[in-house]
Amino acid sequence: MEEPPVASEGLHLPALRSTPPTQANGKENLGYRFDGKQLRYETLDAPPSYDFYANTEVWGRRRRSRPSLFQLHTNPEDDTSPPPLYEETTDRRMSGRDSSEEEGDEEDGPPPEPTRFGWVQGVMIRCMLNIWGVILFLRLPWITSQAGIGLTWVIIILSACITGITGLSTSAIATNGKVKGGGTYFLISRSLGPELGGSIGLIFAFANAVAVAMHTVGFAETVASLMQESGTKMVDPLNDIRIIGVITVTCLLAISMAGMEWESKAQVLFFLVIMVSFASYIVGTIMPATPEKQSQGFFSYKAAIFADNFVPSFSGPDGSFFGMFSIFFPSATGILAGANISGDLRDPTVAIPRGTLLAIFWTTVSYLIICATIGACVVRDASGSINDTIAVLAATADPLSVSGAASESCEGIACQYGWDFSACVKNGTCIYGMSNYYQSMSMVSACAPLITAGIFGATLSSALACLVSAPKVFQCLCKDNLYPLIGFFGKGYGKNDEPLRGYLLAYIIAVAFILIAELNTIAPIISNFFLCSYALINFSCFHASITNSPGWRPSFRYYSKWLSLLGAVVSVVIMFLLTYWAALIAIGIVVFLLGYVLYKRPEVNWGSSVQASSYNMALSQVVSLNMVDDHIKNYRPQVLVLTGAPSSRPAMVDLVSSLTKNLSLMMCANIVKSGPSPLALAEVSGNKHVAWLNRRRVRSFYRGVVANDLRAGAKILMQGAGLGRIKPNVLMLGFKSDWCQDAPESTHNFIGILHDAFDMQYGVCMLRMKEGLEISEALQGQVNAAFNGGPGSQPGQINTTGVPPTAETNADSVSVVVAPQPSTGFQTSQGKKTVDIYWLSDDGGLTLLLPYLLTRRKRWSRSKVRVFVGGDQQSKEEKREEVLELIKKFRLGFNDVQVLPDINGKPLPEHVRRFEEQLGPYRLDANPKEGAGAIERERERQPWMISNQDMEKNRTKSLRMIRLNEILLDYSRDAALIVVTMPVGRRGVCPSSLYMAWLDILSQDLRPPVLLVRGNQENVLTFYCQ
Repeated sequence: MEEPPVASEGLHLPALRSTPPTQANGKENLGYRFDGKQLRYETLDAPPSYDFYANTEVWGRRRRSRPSLFQLHTNPEDDTSPPPLYEETTDRRMSGRDSSEEEGDEEDGPPPEPTRFGWVQGVMIRCMLNIWGVILFLRLPWITSQAGIGLTWVIIILSACITGITGLSTSAIATNGKVKGGGTYFLISRSLGPELGGSIGLIFAFANAVAVAMHTVGFAETVASLMQESGTKMVDPLNDIRIIGVITVTCLLAISMAGMEWESKAQVLFFLVIMVSFASYIVGTIMPATPEKQSQGFFSYKAAIFADNFVPSFSGPDGSFFGMFSIFFPSATGILAGANISGDLRDPTVAIPRGTLLAIFWTTVSYLIICATIGACVVRDASGSINDTIAVLAATADPLSVSGAASESCEGIACQYGWDFSACVKNGTCIYGMSNYYQSMSMVSACAPLITAGIFGATLSSALACLVSAPKVFQCLCKDNLYPLIGFFGKGYGKNDEPLRGYLLAYIIAVAFILIAELNTIAPIISNFFLCSYALINFSCFHASITNSPGWRPSFRYYSKWLSLLGAVVSVVIMFLLTYWAALIAIGIVVFLLGYVLYKRPEVNWGSSVQASSYNMALSQVVSLNMVDDHIKNYRPQVLVLTGAPSSRPAMVDLVSSLTKNLSLMMCANIVKSGPSPLALAEVSGNKHVAWLNRRRVRSFYRGVVANDLRAGAKILMQGAGLGRIKPNVLMLGFKSDWCQDAPESTHNFIGILHDAFDMQYGVCMLRMKEGLEISEALQGQVNAAFNGGPGSQPGQINTTGVPPTAETNADSVSVVVAPQPSTGFQTSQGKKTVDIYWLSDDGGLTLLLPYLLTRRKRWSRSKVRVFVGGDQQSKEEKREEVLELIKKFRLGFNDVQVLPDINGKPLPEHVRRFEEQLGPYRLDANPKEGAGAIERERERQPWMISNQDMEKNRTKSLRMIRLNEILLDYSRDAALIVVTMPVGRRGVCPSSLYMAWLDILSQDLRPPVLLVRGNQENVLTFYCQ
């Protein structure tokens, strides 16, 4: 029996055909088939594949796509674009082109493979070279003499712990997904977001560019001092440094622009030079000391010298532990040199952790060895005079002195080895020894020029690493377009995408600072910039861990979020210990750049831990609200707005935004009348609509649903919108201005939404504007300056309530994100116009609360609020005082109350006639022969129809609505906004068409916007304090 095929991953999987499935009677036949050798299972379902998760394509292979869930579970006959079938067999062709691909699309050959480096050459050597610097050769012996071997080891180990923690954090971040180019900036920005990442990326790139000048000047100073010792000079010492520095950095630029391969070879050369210099130093410590070297304080390995140098002997202005630490710590930095070229590494997720941590380990070991060896061989003070031996001094002493007096007066450890440096120690004239001679390693070395070569290698390698790091980091920043005017430098050239323009910019910055030659002032700021990066890398790791995001899954497990937090705090503390003013400058620049990015809000989404933290905090706060009971004092109108696509009804969006911004919930709802389909789901997708709202600076949620009809969709939204206590309690919709022309069923459904809202204890608001609410896409560039409005809905459509009639209606409006932002009257200042409130029925106070919230906005603050109430002529003043006193207790600040005694008067006959003519198409014919039963059957079939009995029952209320419209026309013709208590039509008593007619006649022919408001008959205002 033949074994089943085994896939390349070692799993027994059935093979699937990539050829089209068989057709039977015009239908697709999915199932099993036998090809003579093995059973094949044909299906649209695809097995797991790398292509489904990757964002890039591999040359020579067509990228496969996973079938959508809709394609899998829908009828194949209804799917116009089924995905190809996938084939998985034992001989999967991973690199072949599809046979159906056109010849014109085939490339002549694969693109050139860029140069990639492993963890040794790309990270470890690079980091070690950047960590080793002139401090190792010129300052470590002096620090050892001041702090002693013991405290110097503490300083080295403490520095290594800080950099080691940062290395662990870097490793964790670098292994939490595929790392691209950009180094430190890429790691921080993709973890903490563009705000902090962008600011650190900019200053880190600048710091590396200036560090090129620092290291180059260190090299130039060494060369200039050698020239002075030989009596050679070009101009003068300062200009000699500038000339040598410019020539050196130009040569380094040539190496960098030649490509990463040449730059890496140069780094290997520098590494070998430093290794040879270390070997020369170690050999020198073992060799017997010559009298000349002994006069300079070198006696080879001596236990007594080690014991004497083990304890500290601080002197000078920097003579303290933290003073020595601040001098040494910059030499431990440079651990990000490998990560900065992450785009040129073969496997960054492996190379960065392994290379960085091993570089920290080996450089720490080298610092400890050099500190211990030089502390065991060289005394702190020596005169350098060959005549300062005890024998010579005794021979030249006064013969009358007591024998051995010269020996007894000798002080210091050197006396045990026949040398007396007491005189220079007392006079402070010693020029040799670890405390006085910075070139102690050269003096100890078997070959002093090799130490000089090591200094050259350390400075040049650090300068070259910074010259490469700065453009690489800056290039990634430029491509992200977080800051203006820098995109020019993001262009890459060649197979390695080399940022040649960035190299030139870094070169110009380096040359400028070399010519300034005042690096002692700028150096502390640069060190603080690097420490800022360390602090944020550690904080990034801590923040990503503490948010418990499922996306935080680093393959590097040897880290601790608390150690990362400690590393971040210590990095900030060290910034202030080094130079407090430089720390303040660095933090100030970071805050400034952070504020700029926060203001600009770039359209990027990197799944940062800040997003995860925002979710955690929001979820925690929403859940905590469940333990808080509602109270009238804390009532907030949380509005569900049936806008449809928000861009189509900007006036509605602006009005509700003025009521709820920074106060309560606003949710724009879009109901698409359609069955479930990809087109309908794409229409209700919130991305484009949320982008439009954000661009308009409207703080609102968006919710879209697909439903069979408008009422069903509204019911879904009213029942399911919101979360916990954060859920809508007010429904806002637009007036249906085309109800007379539209199908009666649509009007019935529209009124049904109002009844459903009242049943669910919602408050209801309805906005009507004379110009209409809806703005078509074609008219968005030519909107009315006063109140935007477009033509009313066409017959047969229900657009004024925020619902596209079909999924196809707005299928062409997917460009709403880039559509112009029309201005509306609710966005402009209202000046001293009036806001007229017709508080005709008590609904709990919502009719008063909404205008009060509106007048708290700046553009409405100068508007005068007038409150109109009904009453009799005889008790007009008493009614006014009663209502005014009540409003004062509510502390709303409304002082103008007017009583309408003629509200119960009869309307004009022509207005009554117009109202009855409007209802004509909805009247039931009264045929006495058919009887009452026939009328009831007709009412059940057409519930929107109005009988004579219905007209009589509701005649008084109908006349009141007509009269109210006349009053509104008389009193509020020039108001900025009219707020009227919405009448309630009793279900089963008032037919939907009659209720719609009431709403229509009440707000008819009014120039100002009219807002009909009805609360849920529960108090939303109180004059009590508890």
